[in-house]
Amino acid sequence: MSYPTPYRPFPNQFKKDLLAGKRLIGCWASLASAISTEVLGVAGFDWILLDGEHSPNDVITFVPQLMALKDSVSAPFVRPTSNNAIEIKRLLDAGFYNFLVPFVETAEEARQAVAATRYPPEGMRGVSVAQRSNRYGTVANYFQEANQHMCVAVQIESRQAVTATAEIAAVPGVDCIFVGPSDLAAGYGHLGNANHPEVQEAIASVFAQAKAQGKPTGILAPVEADARRYMEMGATFVAVGSDLGLFRNATQALRDRYLG
Repeated sequence: MSYPTPYRPFPNQFKKDLLAGKRLIGCWASLASAISTEVLGVAGFDWILLDGEHSPNDVITFVPQLMALKDSVSAPFVRPTSNNAIEIKRLLDAGFYNFLVPFVETAEEARQAVAATRYPPEGMRGVSVAQRSNRYGTVANYFQEANQHMCVAVQIESRQAVTATAEIAAVPGVDCIFVGPSDLAAGYGHLGNANHPEVQEAIASVFAQAKAQGKPTGILAPVEADARRYMEMGATFVAVGSDLGLFRNATQALRDRYLG
């Protein structure tokens, strides 16, 4: 499947496939490099997450990476530093329309995330007549069509969020519930051990609550056994690695072959 880039923004076929429950395999991009992101795009993942929370990325580094993906089949996602409407507005104008919003704990916070991606009256997105996302004012009917094609996934990363997952998933405009296993493990007192039974039980609860609301679920799982287990549990939106992890592991393995 080839998904539209910011140069061909509508319709958002990726959003349709996500909501239809198709299995969509992605990869994290944290190196803040247009070249490494372009290599990920060549690989042909369904989606690539450009991370702004746990990497040195910002709007200035994101734009070259979007340019590097413009001929890729991979749908670009972005994770802002937080559920911040001003930052989300800047990322929208830069050309993103698929968002992974971190650390959402309540239905109200989920509504705020959705509203940040929508023009009035459905939301609160600020209006710029000419910006990169509408090809500097040349995309016909952009303002009329943009809202319906925005895709918002929210991250469940705390005890409070697990308890509120059903309400969060029921918020109109929340398209996917995504588990952040590392922060969730920390929130349950098992820092660095997302495979602890209590954490696994919480993840299963999140998946079940989201399913009951008809929403797909996702997770970051760079260990293959974990990824396959989560897919068996029902996750369809799964990141199976990161550029940083792949580079680190490959370089370490190469070193060990000769110097180990």
